[in-house]
Amino acid sequence: MSGANFRVVPLGKDYDRTTFSCGSDPLDRYFQQQVTQEIRRRVTACFMALTSDQIIAGYYTIAATSVLLTDLPPNTAKKLPRYPLVPAVRMGRLAVDQKFKGQGLGGALLADALNRAFVSDIAAYAMLVDAKDAEAAVFYQHHGFITLPDSPLSLFLPLATASNI
Repeated sequence: MSGANFRVVPLGKDYDRTTFSCGSDPLDRYFQQQVTQEIRRRVTACFMALTSDQIIAGYYTIAATSVLLTDLPPNTAKKLPRYPLVPAVRMGRLAVDQKFKGQGLGGALLADALNRAFVSDIAAYAMLVDAKDAEAAVFYQHHGFITLPDSPLSLFLPLATASNI
């Protein structure tokens, strides 16, 4: 990560989110205006990467979800119990401030999210993501995510493989 030191912490109200800019208006607006409401409603958890100067360099959100067994690739589904739904964790958003792009922070945030899901006491088979575009899908594929058969921008990674990340 280019020598920069970041620490990942839960979103707190003592940090200035107004200057965060990843280059995507919907991601910036969500982080600046909406995420705290969703945290209060317990529909998401948000974690941020902070510099030593307490500047927010990136963030991600995760929440509990499920995936239909029939939506998984057949070779994956056949190894799982025949329940209609498989427990999972969804990464809702992942963004890095433009000032910190190209330092590997996106991959580090993804690894942090996978680790949090893996060590949780709540069982989940996989992490799911809905990539916003083909470029984002390539990023997730680079990190081992597998495309769901009927949805090229929806990907998953079995959490058992996350222990190797």
